[in-house]
Amino acid sequence: MPEGLEAEIWRSALDALVGRTITDVWIDDRVADPGLAVVLPGSPVERIERCGKVIRIHTPDHVLGLHFGMTGRVIVDGVAPIESLEYASDKDRPAWDRLRLGTAGATGTDIPALRVNDPRRLGRSSLDADLDHLGVDILSVDTDLLAVALDGRRAAIKTVLLDQTVVAGLGNLCADEVLWWSGVAPQRSVDSLTEPEVDSIASAIAVRLPIMLRRGGSTMGELDPTRRQALGSCPRDLAPLQRATIGGRTAVWCPGHQQ
Repeated sequence: MPEGLEAEIWRSALDALVGRTITDVWIDDRVADPGLAVVLPGSPVERIERCGKVIRIHTPDHVLGLHFGMTGRVIVDGVAPIESLEYASDKDRPAWDRLRLGTAGATGTDIPALRVNDPRRLGRSSLDADLDHLGVDILSVDTDLLAVALDGRRAAIKTVLLDQTVVAGLGNLCADEVLWWSGVAPQRSVDSLTEPEVDSIASAIAVRLPIMLRRGGSTMGELDPTRRQALGSCPRDLAPLQRATIGGRTAVWCPGHQQ
């Protein structure tokens, strides 16, 4: 957490900044590219876009990138579109602010238009970062694009799906959810997958992730944090869920229907 779904929720909220002019920027230099606070004031916000887990705030001359780690959240005009993250503190301490951005044409108060609050400093802010290395976005995946991205890979499918150069925006919870729906075990090597299995994974990404987005984000799947912690029965076939570490990340799956 957060994953691409959370970034999409924040991107939508940040659309409120479009048309405003940036008046001031404060950054935590430990997690920001140099020059941000100097070049951005006076610039109008032209558009907001999301690339995987990264939010890009476009001005005429520069792009401010918000890169999220496992903690951190966005507050827009004093309101948090996501009040708390499952695996992070729900406190909002000013000492945890890593970026504050003021704009003209906001609420008329002293509240920053944008705050990035991150207790563990796992995210960062970038200036004109190159994101060409990112793979197909989570909300643009289809079978053909996924097949091309997986071509030549031999690692475990769970590990490969978390590679942002393969699918941009897919994180740990969503990867497990996608594999659960597609019936593919997370430890399967990519080169062992059949064409129907790749199609099933692509379909799960295309169908289930938008449903989770509408429900509130990456914790809103069948393998939600409560079920992941309890490791009870699979809601599909009642087989006991299992947990293991794959590629350095925790995987939860059903050995009954995920083959």
